[in-house]
Amino acid sequence: MKAPKRTWILFAVLALAALLGVGAFTFLRPSALARRIAEYSPGGSPPETMEGLRSAIAAYEAKVQTTSDAAAQAGIYWKILAVRYIDRSMYGEALEALKSAVEYFPEDATLHYLTGLSAAVLGKSSHDYAATGRNRERERLFALAEEAHKRAIELDPRYARPLYALGVLYVFELNRPADAIPYLERYLTLRSKDADGMFVLARAYYMVGRNDDAVKLYDRIISVTQDEKKKAEADANKKTVLEADYGAR
Repeated sequence: MKAPKRTWILFAVLALAALLGVGAFTFLRPSALARRIAEYSPGGSPPETMEGLRSAIAAYEAKVQTTSDAAAQAGIYWKILAVRYIDRSMYGEALEALKSAVEYFPEDATLHYLTGLSAAVLGKSSHDYAATGRNRERERLFALAEEAHKRAIELDPRYARPLYALGVLYVFELNRPADAIPYLERYLTLRSKDADGMFVLARAYYMVGRNDDAVKLYDRIISVTQDEKKKAEADANKKTVLEADYGAR
């Protein structure tokens, strides 16, 4: 049986690659992709000359570049839109925009942090309108916030914002201070003079019974902050902890 013309062309290309060596084979490999693409295209016929293969590769590469550029721009637009929504405290709309942005840039730590932030705010504002005794929507949103912040930290371990946000979520919303402590301690290695972070960590220490550590943090706040209101708050909290500690003894 006589071999089809396409088969003979393929044999010729492979023979030429073998004669010219590995470098030529590496150069010719993209033609296989062009051939496959052409076979799926209308007409189903791949180019039959080296020049035709080169032209086909260039054409498809140009289309891919154009499409990928457009997709990247769309992802950027979704990110900008999400930030605009957050600036206006429109967290529901922001969450939808972030969902689309993450589909374009799944490894952008900022997008995951903003997702966690938006979900946490929405969860805190969610109500049990049906009076069922259990706010499942709040639970869902807080779980989303926790997951998103953890993903942001996984992608960028030195990203301070999700470390702090996750600590706040654990302490104030989920009542899991023990889980908050390692994240807040890591946060303060990055933002060592941040009084807000110290306040949250001191509260977590107090909640788990580490009163001495809480007192030390309040002393640290008093020594580093220039904000007189925060100094007074830290001093008052320190006295509360000391009184509770004294009463327990």
